[in-house]
Amino acid sequence: MKQRILVVEDEQKIARLLSLELEYAGYEVICVYDGKEGLDLALQQEFTLIVLDIMLPSLNGIEVLRRLRMEKNTPVIILTARDELQDKISGLDLGASDYMTKPFETEELLARIRANIKKAKTARLYSHKDLIVDVTSRLVTYQGNIIELTKKEFDLLIFLLENKNIVISREKILDTVWGYEYHGNTNVADVYVRYLRSKIDEKHQVNLIETVRGAGYIIRN
Repeated sequence: MKQRILVVEDEQKIARLLSLELEYAGYEVICVYDGKEGLDLALQQEFTLIVLDIMLPSLNGIEVLRRLRMEKNTPVIILTARDELQDKISGLDLGASDYMTKPFETEELLARIRANIKKAKTARLYSHKDLIVDVTSRLVTYQGNIIELTKKEFDLLIFLLENKNIVISREKILDTVWGYEYHGNTNVADVYVRYLRSKIDEKHQVNLIETVRGAGYIIRN
């Protein structure tokens, strides 16, 4: 399956050039010319990487990135004519993977795309609003504050994040997190959801894990 790249660039000549070069390099490319349209598409579909301009109609690139990071951790390379230091700092602080200014060399952009895709595959990060989970380091933070979880709490949280917007039954939780050999009471799933809620939901006044009566649990976008 081809890796998918979203290009959000209002200068259509540049967008067309990028599309041709990326397609020639073997990527599937979708181009949009409006910040709001780019954000909507990035949230609704899955992309391997996003190339994002700052100066966009409807919604500027910095705001697109800020809202995107509330839901997803898709790698983003900011590509813009603006080279002010504050713009770069703002973009990187909000979670941009890289920053390039126009004019640019296509080969350098392609190299940075390859590097950031490789880095993202290695890192395995999950993000949901202000919650960030680094699977590799097993680090969980909410608004930058570290949340200490046990192994089972961590595994349960990852399972729910991997299945966002899907109701997961207690039986499915036990099968996946505890293993098929587990034949105990399904109430253990409720107990561990309660543990997670006490450490995340209650402590930070959020509603991360929802109960669907008679069905199970869900984390919604």
